[in-house]
Amino acid sequence: MRHASRKANNGKGKVRPRGRRLLGVVAALLAVAAQTPIAHADQRDDFLAGRTRACPRCDLSGENFKRRDLANADLTGANLKEANLHDARLTGARLAGADLSSANLNKANLSRADLAGAKLREAMLYAANLDGAKLAGADLTEAMMGTARLTRSDLTNAVLRNVDLRRARLAEATLTGADLAETAFDFAFMRGAKFDGASMKEVRLISAELNEASLVGADLTEVDAQGANLRGADLSRANLAGANLRRANMYETKIDGATFRDTIMPDGTRYP
Repeated sequence: MRHASRKANNGKGKVRPRGRRLLGVVAALLAVAAQTPIAHADQRDDFLAGRTRACPRCDLSGENFKRRDLANADLTGANLKEANLHDARLTGARLAGADLSSANLNKANLSRADLAGAKLREAMLYAANLDGAKLAGADLTEAMMGTARLTRSDLTNAVLRNVDLRRARLAEATLTGADLAETAFDFAFMRGAKFDGASMKEVRLISAELNEASLVGADLTEVDAQGANLRGADLSRANLAGANLRRANMYETKIDGATFRDTIMPDGTRYP
């Protein structure tokens, strides 16, 4: 009986310390929870209230951010359809994959912003600053970008069909492989820009500055380049069928392997 009683007592002795330890752990967790501030449940509300500049994948469609300072904001993959970002400061902002379709970005500062793969269809970007911005693979179909600045911006494989870029500045910008069909570059400054392999069918280049630009292998079918400055540009292997080059400056322009078919040359003659 003594032996049995000792076993029973030993068993009880093991249960009690475990129970006390468990209660101690629970109490400690409750104490930590009590001392930890409750996080804001809705990141979107925090962003709208200006408490944070991070709102990736948030639905901000139609919201008003006019003249808002959103420098370096994280809006990766956010829905900003029809949002008002007029004159907003978005320098260095992360907008990769964001949907900015029909958004008002007139005069917005997007210098060095990451807009890779973003949707900007029919967006308004008049006089916007996109210097050094990353726009590789972005869709800017029918965007209004007159007088916009895109110096040294990356538009590799971007879609800019029927875009208004009249009087825009794209010096040393990269548009390799971009789809620029029917886009207007009248009086645009594009010195040293790279259009290698780009689709530029029916593009308007009237009086555009393209000196030292690279258009190797570009499709310039039926392009209107009247009065364009192509001095020192590289048009090697470019397709110039049906192009209008009347009064264009082609001094020192490289045309090795270029295709000419029913092309109007600078002197007004048709070749061949």
